[in-house]
Amino acid sequence: MQKKRNKPQGQQSVITEKSTLLPYLLERLGRQSRTSVKALLRHGLIWVNGTPVTHFNTPLNPGDEVLISHEKGRVAFNHPQMKIVWEDDELIVVDKKDGLLSVSDSPAQERTAYFLLSQHVKKIDPRNKIFILHRLDKGTSGLMMFARNKNIQEYLRANWHEMITRRTYIAVIEGVPEKSSDTLVSWLAENSRMKVFCTDPQHGKEAVSHYRVLKNNTKYSLLELDLETGRKNQIRAQMEQIGHPVVGDPKYGARTNPAGRLMLHARRLCFRHPATGEEMRFETPVPKKFNNLVKQNEDV
Repeated sequence: MQKKRNKPQGQQSVITEKSTLLPYLLERLGRQSRTSVKALLRHGLIWVNGTPVTHFNTPLNPGDEVLISHEKGRVAFNHPQMKIVWEDDELIVVDKKDGLLSVSDSPAQERTAYFLLSQHVKKIDPRNKIFILHRLDKGTSGLMMFARNKNIQEYLRANWHEMITRRTYIAVIEGVPEKSSDTLVSWLAENSRMKVFCTDPQHGKEAVSHYRVLKNNTKYSLLELDLETGRKNQIRAQMEQIGHPVVGDPKYGARTNPAGRLMLHARRLCFRHPATGEEMRFETPVPKKFNNLVKQNEDV
């Protein structure tokens, strides 16, 4: 016996003329392709008279109720290195673990956040794509987002500084900064070894970060950093510049790696939704390893 499912919320209508389901849905969902509409049926997201249906030739009669679930375009996503925290028709926001590349510059089919999400959206419609908005380093964990169509990507990239209202990172750094809070202003450039370094206004791009120390012990400090700009490796380069590199980051001067990872986490992401204008706010907890490392022998 099939288990009864709870009726979902969605777009409901009453049939006024005799028809069959697929032609009705194609007319009702004029912006969606035949393939994507069939995918909605296949995933049980179309209900007729309170029951999910999967057959595109289901007859419809006057008085029948058809419900199109608000969950359309979404299927289950499970992966140990990443989870989806928000998904709609325009954007996907994910929480990425350290060790997973955002996207690969090489032609090899590597396991990246981009690859995993591309496979996810193709389960609904093989023609679906995702588009890159920004990146996190492989060793950095936390929040990042992708666009679901080219127009959204282009709009957000062209208006990034106006649309992104806050980006906050958490870092564990070696030592204790002289100031408990400060604004770091640097000009960053990249050398032939793919390392970002601090230079002068004539040769680099301006990078601005605001930090405050949350807590510290004799060896390490836990920082919260709000980015005013989003340059490549901005935090890592600036922390090296002030003599307090991010723990687990030998490329940028770190001498210790007690947690076996780069201790940098994208904690907070706030932006105005490009389609609705709504203020969107996402936040993840501080990783336990970060708190535990600074908690040991914590100064009081």
